[in-house]
Amino acid sequence: MHSRATRLLASLVLLTAPLTAMAIEEAEYQVLLQEGDFEVREYAPHIVAETVVDADFEDAGSEAFQRLFKYISGNNQSQQDIAMTAPVGQQQARDQEPEGQDIAMTAPVGQQQTENGWAISFMMPASFTLDTLPQPKDPKVTLRQVPARTMAAIRYSGVWSEERYQAHLAKLQAWMAEQGYTATGNAEWARYNPPLMPWFLRRNEILIPMAGFPPGG
Repeated sequence: MHSRATRLLASLVLLTAPLTAMAIEEAEYQVLLQEGDFEVREYAPHIVAETVVDADFEDAGSEAFQRLFKYISGNNQSQQDIAMTAPVGQQQARDQEPEGQDIAMTAPVGQQQTENGWAISFMMPASFTLDTLPQPKDPKVTLRQVPARTMAAIRYSGVWSEERYQAHLAKLQAWMAEQGYTATGNAEWARYNPPLMPWFLRRNEILIPMAGFPPGG
């Protein structure tokens, strides 16, 4: 257990190191309703790089983060080198082995339960499409188009624990029931900060795709 936690911390530090050095792109959404810590948001379509791991809630990130971080750090099939801060690159000669492409970090990092385990995802920068993103070399990493969605959200700070996740998930589900909103998919846990961020400053969110907004809609 200790070694898994150590590996997770190391991978998170590597993953989120760029976040402290530069502004990063975040998921684009419009707030339709705000009530305390609860919101209804309209999210724009976006693309995610995703991998699924069969592990418990608090250990799921370690192996998944390593795979995804390798993908955005160049473990992909591309003929361009793209800077972390801007998509400018140099075309490789045809007779050379294509080099991997660096892809800028975005936020949040998502975690969602599936029938096969936990799906961990990185949102891809909006400058890419499915046609222009380099294909992952690791078959366990996939690219997926996420359509525009209406999401119920709750925001909270604190440690990354299953206990806190479940407590805030229950609050969000109760609020949705009071409002007459219907969940149309599984909840997603979103994290915006590196692990060295003090727990009381961390931005954590739980998002649930929903129907029923506006009321009667």
